[in-house]
Amino acid sequence: MDALLLILILAVIGWALLLRRRLVFAEAELQRCCAEQGEQSERQLIQQHALLDSMVEGVLVLDVENRIELSNASLRQLLGLGEDINGQSLEEAVPVAVRAELKKLVKAVREAGELREGELQLNGGDPKLVHINAHCLQRAVGGHTLLVFHNVTRLKELENTRRDFVANVSHELRTPLSLIKGFTETLMDGAVDDPKKNREFLQTIDKHADRLGYLIDDLLTLAQLDSDKLAMNRQPTSLHAVAERVENDLQAKADKRSIDLKTDIPVDLYLDADGDRLQQAVFNLVDNAIKYGRTGGTVTIEGRLSTKGMAEVAVEDDGEGIPPESVEKVFERFFRVDKARSRETGGTGLGLAIVKHIVHSHGGKVRLESRIGQGARFILSLPLAGESGEAA
Repeated sequence: MDALLLILILAVIGWALLLRRRLVFAEAELQRCCAEQGEQSERQLIQQHALLDSMVEGVLVLDVENRIELSNASLRQLLGLGEDINGQSLEEAVPVAVRAELKKLVKAVREAGELREGELQLNGGDPKLVHINAHCLQRAVGGHTLLVFHNVTRLKELENTRRDFVANVSHELRTPLSLIKGFTETLMDGAVDDPKKNREFLQTIDKHADRLGYLIDDLLTLAQLDSDKLAMNRQPTSLHAVAERVENDLQAKADKRSIDLKTDIPVDLYLDADGDRLQQAVFNLVDNAIKYGRTGGTVTIEGRLSTKGMAEVAVEDDGEGIPPESVEKVFERFFRVDKARSRETGGTGLGLAIVKHIVHSHGGKVRLESRIGQGARFILSLPLAGESGEAA
């Protein structure tokens, strides 16, 4: 009987030890599974934050008490906020300048229960226009509000540029068309029978028809340059040969104003350039210098080595110069320092814009140096040819 009891006790102890081992194993397995799930959740959270931070748009999520539940890097950079703003209220995290507008938008979207839009004008060191889409998540996430911020500053600038461009083109086209129409009607009303008048009127019509042609040609060139569809035939190009061709083309125009055209370019200076486009850029600069330079003065085309792998091409006149406030604007389309004189000389207002595009298409830069009463000097920085070649 004692032996049977001893066997029973030993069996119970063995079963208890086995059960304990299984419980320990199960607990360890549970901890391992929880750790894996935790790591997986943490990885997912990191991936979600990385995805949000990679967005160009700013993202802001507010709870019902206007505390920040979530924000991304674009939002913080756009509004100039700190890195650790989650959990803070709008009053704590957002600058006073934009706080009222955000609260007003959040209130409106919660009351309406549907998408609302708004705009912010940020007037810091670099002014920005921000478009906001706000959506109430009350059905899905207990009253939270999602705001998505789009920086539309560049789009607004492009829209303004497009509107100004259309207005300027319309004006530039209307002026010669009106003159052509007026003189044509005068001829039809009887002036055609007056030999002196009809020749004078026809010359004026021809002049303004040419002006329309130049404007259309320049517009087409700009359109090609803007679209990057204009293939550049870049090859070793003699700057000296390009300057000679420009000088020959414009010599008669310079003679009419008694302007002396000079060239100071080494004969062995070759650029990696499209010869035709380079000639067009230099032609536009010299043509401008003749128009606005001093009567009886000098226009000089210069070329020299610059930084490593680059050369500088400069066109200089000794005219009245350009005011400091206009130096940065002269390469804008249709910008004119002296509008009355520009229209009198027949320019399209697109020549310097074309120069800028051509130079940038070659990977170069363009700048202007000028002082009132001391003329203007336009400088193009362009890449040198890799090795000497024959003139293009």
